[in-house]
Amino acid sequence: MQPIVLPDAPPIPRLIFRPFQGESDYREMVAVFEASKEIDRFDWVITVDDVRREFDHLNNCDPYRDMLVAEIDGCMIAYSRAWWEESDGDRIYTFIGLLVPAWRRKGIGRAMIRHAERRLRKIAREHSTEVPKYLQRGVVDSEAGLEVLLRNEGYEPARYGFSMVRSTSQPLPEAPLPERLEVHPVRDEDLRRIIEASDEAFRDHWGYRPLTENDIQHWMSDRAFDPSLWQVAWEGNQVAGGVLGYLDQAENEAQGRKRGYTECVWVRRPWRRRGLARALLVRSIAMFVEMGMEETALGVDTQNPHGALRLYESVGYQVERRHTTYRKPLA
Repeated sequence: MQPIVLPDAPPIPRLIFRPFQGESDYREMVAVFEASKEIDRFDWVITVDDVRREFDHLNNCDPYRDMLVAEIDGCMIAYSRAWWEESDGDRIYTFIGLLVPAWRRKGIGRAMIRHAERRLRKIAREHSTEVPKYLQRGVVDSEAGLEVLLRNEGYEPARYGFSMVRSTSQPLPEAPLPERLEVHPVRDEDLRRIIEASDEAFRDHWGYRPLTENDIQHWMSDRAFDPSLWQVAWEGNQVAGGVLGYLDQAENEAQGRKRGYTECVWVRRPWRRRGLARALLVRSIAMFVEMGMEETALGVDTQNPHGALRLYESVGYQVERRHTTYRKPLA
């Protein structure tokens, strides 16, 4: 294995950077996440199988060229990964990464960010110059040190989102389905139509990019994928809208809670402004109440053009965490 030389790496004894080595790295990547989750307040669960599923369905990313691993004495302490995608007519060059807390604030994170930028700039030079290009990194509000680092590297907030939670002990508002619409259990033969309808509904949302077959297969292979928990409205044979809820039992067990996710709330254009999103959301919450869940949760773009944040607040959701998308123009 040939080490990777970073020009701005800190002078830390026995620190080396190397490329991704395949499935043999998965377990150590999970260990880096486990070491970081308490201080960063990550409440989700990641297993080796989760990493494998993700890497089986990567888009516009070759991990053998687009990843970087940091080691001390042969033990992984950090990793990063870069990729690109089309979004709203822009080309977005994204990177993610984790560094175990014991090795933070020593210059390792900064060096790895700059390495990811160099890799993404190289990729960007092969792409058309006719569309706006941005470097991008998402951050949750508990990653204060990372936010400072990104700002120091020239990144600025481009968009904010919230994770929101609602106690199921709150009474549910009245929210009848609009006339001529009905909800029935999702059949296997309807899955593709529902997924395609949801993709269509999100076309006018910030950061949209069309779902690929690879995305769909990744989603359907997820441990929490369960269409029996979906609330989908139909008018005749037309899909009108849905709430594609899910339950992550492994996460609930790890956090000692009973939470259902009323996620992916959408309505196709011909059926908007009729109270359908509210009706489906209330139905989804009621379903989780019947299942014995103590809370429901969802995410929202705070600048959603259709008033999603107001809708969620109106049925009792409250902000739990803030998410920020940082961007820097790629000249």
